[in-house]
Amino acid sequence: MFNNCDELRQYVRQNNIRMIDFKMIDLSGRWRHLTIPAEMFTEETLVNGIGFDASNYGFAPLEKSDMVFIPDLKSSFTDPFSQVPTIDMIGDVYVIGNPHKKFDQDPRVIADAAEKYLRFTGIADEIRIGPEFEFFVFDHVDYETLPHRTGFCIDSGQAHWNSGTPGNNLGFKVPRKGGYHIDSPFDDLCDLRSEICLLLDERNVKVKYHHHEVGGPGQSEIEVEFGNLREMADKTMLVKYIVRNTAYKAGKSATFMPKPIYGEAGSGLHVHMHLFKDGKPVFYHKDGYAGLSPNALYFIGGILKHAPAISALANPSTNSYKRLVPGYEAPVNICFATANRSAVIRIPGYAVQPEKKRFEYRAGDGTCNPYLAYSAMLMAGIDGMLSKTDPAKSGYGPYDVNMYNLTDEERKKIGSLPSSLEAALSALEKDHEFLLAGNVFPKRLLETWVERKRKEACEVSLVPNPAEFGMYYDL
Repeated sequence: MFNNCDELRQYVRQNNIRMIDFKMIDLSGRWRHLTIPAEMFTEETLVNGIGFDASNYGFAPLEKSDMVFIPDLKSSFTDPFSQVPTIDMIGDVYVIGNPHKKFDQDPRVIADAAEKYLRFTGIADEIRIGPEFEFFVFDHVDYETLPHRTGFCIDSGQAHWNSGTPGNNLGFKVPRKGGYHIDSPFDDLCDLRSEICLLLDERNVKVKYHHHEVGGPGQSEIEVEFGNLREMADKTMLVKYIVRNTAYKAGKSATFMPKPIYGEAGSGLHVHMHLFKDGKPVFYHKDGYAGLSPNALYFIGGILKHAPAISALANPSTNSYKRLVPGYEAPVNICFATANRSAVIRIPGYAVQPEKKRFEYRAGDGTCNPYLAYSAMLMAGIDGMLSKTDPAKSGYGPYDVNMYNLTDEERKKIGSLPSSLEAALSALEKDHEFLLAGNVFPKRLLETWVERKRKEACEVSLVPNPAEFGMYYDL
């Protein structure tokens, strides 16, 4: 938004901006923030930054936790939810010194390093990605985990289970797993999504379209236009911020949790990607499979080869693996195909122009840290291109059939994604060298990630599940 401090100060004066809010991402992928009066923002802020305790962000040990945050003026946007006029900024974490040095475990720094490594290889000089955001919007949510009482309760006015609710019930409830592109009055979230899209457009996040998704109780999707990797990671965080807060302002609750409802479709974060060099598409070849070049297929081969390890970063919650099960919208088969939504890698059949030739990774979900997940996908693809990993010769397809209709014998020939967070973390421990190439991912970050996520998985596994009472209470 701003190229220098003078432009910022001019905008602040002309628009009566009173506060500057700094958005900082923690290791898990949540935004945290710190706010200062607008008049306190000076050139020195861009040099010396704002000090903070990085140990609370999951990055650093207590004895080495003092770091500084230096904002990126170009990431600025006006906050539509603050009553006091406020400008928000994203930025980078630096280790204190003279001069300060970028902290190599900062997720935003890793995303920048991944793009630089791509350019270093000479294969391409630009990656463009386009995420598809799926989420649920509920009218009510409560949950608790107590020694004597554990459970949750969610509700959506459009859910099929409310068809018999007395009172001001006008019908038009969305059938179970019947929400895909359903029209009004069933889709009572259309105006909310439109408001979200307008707020995003005003903040330079261009929306392709929005619609109701498969999940009957309030599942929605917003797909945005393409951008570079770190740019789209920034915009992913902004999309989630706008979605959550617009819903909250409307008296509703939005979640990117992959599987909040048993028996309904889960929410994913599908990521379309393609490479360019000197402005020309790297992934197109008129005579290749589905119009793809050898490098595009090698990129696919790299992602599929490392898919179990990628899952630890792209599906980093225990809830992720309640979505990644056969028979629903989410793919679990490590293979590629054209126009096939049951494959981990889908090549859109409608993208035929050279500059639009691409594929999408369909397994990820919204609980990921986008900087780490997008970077891992790129690093796996680069590894595939450098090692010329042919996905066809490696047994990854193409499988232009519905994998869910295959026999058990046929399905055994196709690898599957991990079925639990613990299994995904084990895969990452065994297969992470591709992430270390070019010093993009620090090994210490991966070790910290695995350690923290194993603790999360252990905590969840220790809590009695209400379903267990129905299964075992009388034994």
